Amino acid sequence: MNKTVEVLPDLPALVARALDLILSKLETAIRERGQFTIALSGGTTPKPLYEAIACSNLRWDKIHVFWGDERYVPPNHPDSNELMARVAWLDRVAIPPTNIHAIPTLSGNPSVDAAKHERHLREFFNSPPGNFPALDVILLGMGDDAHTASLFPHSEALKVSDRLVTVGNKDDNLRITFTYPLINAARNVIFLAAGANKRPALAQVFAPVADDFAYPSRLIKPQGKLLWLLDAAAGLELRP
Repeated sequence: MNKTVEVLPDLPALVARALDLILSKLETAIRERGQFTIALSGGTTPKPLYEAIACSNLRWDKIHVFWGDERYVPPNHPDSNELMARVAWLDRVAIPPTNIHAIPTLSGNPSVDAAKHERHLREFFNSPPGNFPALDVILLGMGDDAHTASLFPHSEALKVSDRLVTVGNKDDNLRITFTYPLINAARNVIFLAAGANKRPALAQVFAPVADDFAYPSRLIKPQGKLLWLLDAAAGLELRP
């Protein structure tokens, strides 16, 4: 694992750095493999990043968009990660609808929809059972409890190591989420974390020894590159 931590002065600087990184990874992926695959995160921190991507002049037909997790709500629900990304980015550009790989949430059964999305991922990446496909970039946030995607402390989702997608649960609010082995198969994982409230969790995530199941972001150890982008408030104690 190639891990880097960067502490930026503020959120706009964090967003600008993330944008530069993503555009660089995009160019490399299209040049080397003919397409760029990215999994998005929800929350408030990445929204200005998505708005910035929407203002870029990109080869939209070569970009395939996924989500690392989704709340089990309809895609037009205010809490939907898909809706946020569509409003901020996807509905503003000429990306082909078939290049948007939203997590299904309408069957009434999260386990059924999780299995359906796993089949879709395996078909898209031509990935046989037992194999974990490598997305070019997976964007992640981190909660102040150190959860990432919908991998919450001491939850059943953390025990799933043989599937790409599983059901997450926080306070009986169901989610569908990438598993940590799928995240760890990525070529690049980029964490975006902002705010002083993240400092206690970051201290545990970066500690030499701590409980991975109490601080799930510790489980993210990709085969590719791991980059943490922090604003000054979050990264105050981590500056070199």
